Amino acid sequence: MAGRACRNPDDDCEPRPRRRYRDAVPPHPDAPFLCACRREPAAHVPVWFMRQAGRSLPEYRAVRGEGSILDAIRKPDVATEITLQPVRRHGVDAAVLYSDIVVPVAAIGFGVDVAPGTGPVVAQPFRSAADLDRLRPLEPEVDTPYVLETVRNLAAELGDTPLIGFAGAPFTVASYLIEGRPSRTYALTKALMFGDPELWSQLVDRLADLAIASLRSQVEAGASAVQLFDSWAGALAPADYERFVLPASTKVLAAVADLGVPRIHFGVGTSELLHLFKAAGADVVGIDWHTHLDDARARLGDDVALQGNLDPAVLLAPPDVVADRARDVLRRAGGHPAHVFNLGHGVLPETDPGILTALVEQVHAEGRTDGTLAPSVAGLAV
Repeated sequence: MAGRACRNPDDDCEPRPRRRYRDAVPPHPDAPFLCACRREPAAHVPVWFMRQAGRSLPEYRAVRGEGSILDAIRKPDVATEITLQPVRRHGVDAAVLYSDIVVPVAAIGFGVDVAPGTGPVVAQPFRSAADLDRLRPLEPEVDTPYVLETVRNLAAELGDTPLIGFAGAPFTVASYLIEGRPSRTYALTKALMFGDPELWSQLVDRLADLAIASLRSQVEAGASAVQLFDSWAGALAPADYERFVLPASTKVLAAVADLGVPRIHFGVGTSELLHLFKAAGADVVGIDWHTHLDDARARLGDDVALQGNLDPAVLLAPPDVVADRARDVLRRAGGHPAHVFNLGHGVLPETDPGILTALVEQVHAEGRTDGTLAPSVAGLAV
């Protein structure tokens, strides 16, 4: 693991001196996270957290600076340090690249920014076929060299800890480009999708190509796994997802299959879409907190790994409540080797970092990957 574990919230968690990326050593194949993704028993149940890079950490706020997240992402030393901070502090089993799903569309000049407190905003939203010309192909070495430098830095720093790269799925990125900002209804997105299926298909196909170029470049630079975030796909009925979204997401996951790294697919509110997330080609399906893991396992079978799924808001409750709810997730996972412990969505900014550290330690101590349950977990009902 990179650096030293930081257990004191007041500790500044100073990193070790940086190695050069050409000295990087790939993570050991027996890293628990990679074992779980391959549905193989591991030394312990692996843990990582979505949005673990910063947000709740004081050391993150100390280096993040003001302005858009895109400004920090464009600084490889800053992005590297932010990615490493949760690994040092919490002892998680995988690092997730400090980046954002709109980085590719911003890099090609579509006019996207991430407004603090709001999220992605678009100066001129996508409205017609003429806007397709604004979606040129991504050339990672030219357009996002800072991302690749960050990945190479991390590949050298992390040692046996795998790095997860990621991209936004075509539907979710399209929703930002069309709505112009985060939406609760996705009304403009659905209006285009239903009203002009041909234009919609062209749009998500181009976004799929952007995601493919980005993901492939991250893996080639040293990422050990990738996650496709279709965060807002839960806004769709299954039939609409299958017709309008599944082909583009399948294209993305198929295009990185030859790289030999685990492919994770995640969205929120996707209980009725889980079988389609699997059908898209995922090796690991992310489960949000609306669906119990044992129900997800019954629906999806044993030929896919599951990731999840503690409700992020639970972490704001007293520690004994957090511990019991974590045990319930482990109980429902049933000691299955194909389980990556995570939250059902991202870490809330107000989360106490000490709670996250204690959660990692608990899952490592009480989780099982051999089909059995620890005494503290067996029989618990929440």
